[in-house]
Amino acid sequence: MFNIGPAELIVIFLVALLIVGPKRLPEIGRTIGRAMRELRKASDDFRQHLDFDLDDDDLPNEEPNGHGPTSSKTHPPADDPADPSP
Repeated sequence: MFNIGPAELIVIFLVALLIVGPKRLPEIGRTIGRAMRELRKASDDFRQHLDFDLDDDDLPNEEPNGHGPTSSKTHPPADDPADPSP
């Protein structure tokens, strides 16, 4: 994601250790982890909400065979069983 290698991670960890101190560093790490997890969860929920809104219900109706929209013009009237003509 950020193209950070192992050497850069070590430098970042050492700088954080010097700035925050060894006692508060685990607490800060947990706080950052929780914040990232909440951000990822919110992002996934938002993406799922968008996918749900773009469901098949919003698309034009199609015939069961998948060819074009349905309308009364494309379907012939139902056969009348009392009509003797073939």
